[in-house]
Amino acid sequence: MLIVRKIALYTLYLGISLWGMQAVRADDLPNFVDLVKETSSAVVNISTTQKVQSGMPELPEGFEMPEFPEGSPFGELFKYFFEQEENGEPGYHDAKSLGSGFIISKDGYVMTNYHVVKDGDEIIVRLSDRRELKAEVVGVDPRSDIALLKIDATGLPVAKIGESSDLEVGEWVLAIGSPFGFDHSATAGIVSAKGRSLPRENYVPFIQTDVAINPGNSGGPLYNQAGEVVGVNSQIYSRTGGYMGLSFAIPIEVAMDVAEQLKTSGKVSRGWLGVLIQDVTLDLAESFGMKHPRGALVAKVLPDSPALASGINVGDVIVTFNEEEVVNSSSLPPIVGSSKVGVKLPVVVIRNGREKTVYVKLGELPEEEAVEAAAAKTDRKTTNRLGLSAIDLSDKQKEELEIDGGVQVSHLVSGPALQAGVRKGDIILAIDNITVTDLEQFDNLVKGLPAGKSVALLVQRGDSPTFLALKVPPAED
Repeated sequence: MLIVRKIALYTLYLGISLWGMQAVRADDLPNFVDLVKETSSAVVNISTTQKVQSGMPELPEGFEMPEFPEGSPFGELFKYFFEQEENGEPGYHDAKSLGSGFIISKDGYVMTNYHVVKDGDEIIVRLSDRRELKAEVVGVDPRSDIALLKIDATGLPVAKIGESSDLEVGEWVLAIGSPFGFDHSATAGIVSAKGRSLPRENYVPFIQTDVAINPGNSGGPLYNQAGEVVGVNSQIYSRTGGYMGLSFAIPIEVAMDVAEQLKTSGKVSRGWLGVLIQDVTLDLAESFGMKHPRGALVAKVLPDSPALASGINVGDVIVTFNEEEVVNSSSLPPIVGSSKVGVKLPVVVIRNGREKTVYVKLGELPEEEAVEAAAAKTDRKTTNRLGLSAIDLSDKQKEELEIDGGVQVSHLVSGPALQAGVRKGDIILAIDNITVTDLEQFDNLVKGLPAGKSVALLVQRGDSPTFLALKVPPAED
């Protein structure tokens, strides 16, 4: 009986303890009630209207518009897709889209995403007090996906601007926006990562969160627990188009810098170094004499670029830029883009296993860069211990590619080159940090490679040069 009482008392004690622990944990969770009340008035709904061509510009050949009774739904359907105006031009209809934004000044400046207002013929900003005001576009920046709007109003509630650099991974954040058109919807989550680089978005170090972001949230603010805007909700990664746990926000420092430049000059100026870069893998780090992978590996120095003028070389690993650490290749473009143009800045590179400081005067980022490549072949071939056949480049190829040497891969068999990722048509520019001049010199370099060593192979594939780590096999008999 005594044992039963002890078990009952222990069970009761354990239950009370667990309940207490759960209560404490519940108390530790953030409460966003006051935060939403304090911040939501500065969040706006943005709707755009644009003219879209209705269906097909003309009827299929041999097809005539059938006659339907007046008011027939089929008749309206056919008119929508096939009917033309009297002058023979295709018909148009109004298409609408929704997004979010937030007020950054009392006199009516509003920030949102570029893709929210892109191609909009009319932009309407709906305030928290239900007023609807027509907005003008002050300027847009597609590279950062930021747009600055202006509405004719004063004394507006303004969002408090914070600093995304103070965010910590795991910190709670709150998003307010208009998902699917539902005004002032609040969703919360945590910061999942910082400094994310996304495809085609090299100049924005995105904040990744697990906050539920859906279509219509774009352009809305991301708040920290102090009620300060730390980011602009921009993108979601999803297979379905809806929230799947990966959402990305533009750091508020980037967004405000863009907005200020759009406001003062109507365009955004970014620094340009003029290099193509890649990550340093473990094998590449070994081949460059580095203790561990870090920095951005320079795979190509573009002609007439600040990098070329400053003496940055292919094979250099940039580890700091303007006294900011370059952790990997994706962290370099945002640092360069936000740096001052025309001012000499220190750049620390690892060259031949040693750190070296060079000074570079950045240019302004051009609209686009392109290097055309050709694929003509000559008759001379060779095979080697790497499992590839190569051919010399013609003078025309070298001129078009703006290179002085190199050989082109014409055939691959099973071997180290294939395992390293070399492809037919690749142009080998350097091996083991030695520039390849022609086929004969390349043969001699391959023969002299030490067996078992990881060496860096610099190849150009189309427009993109890249380093590959290759394990050298034993020498051929």
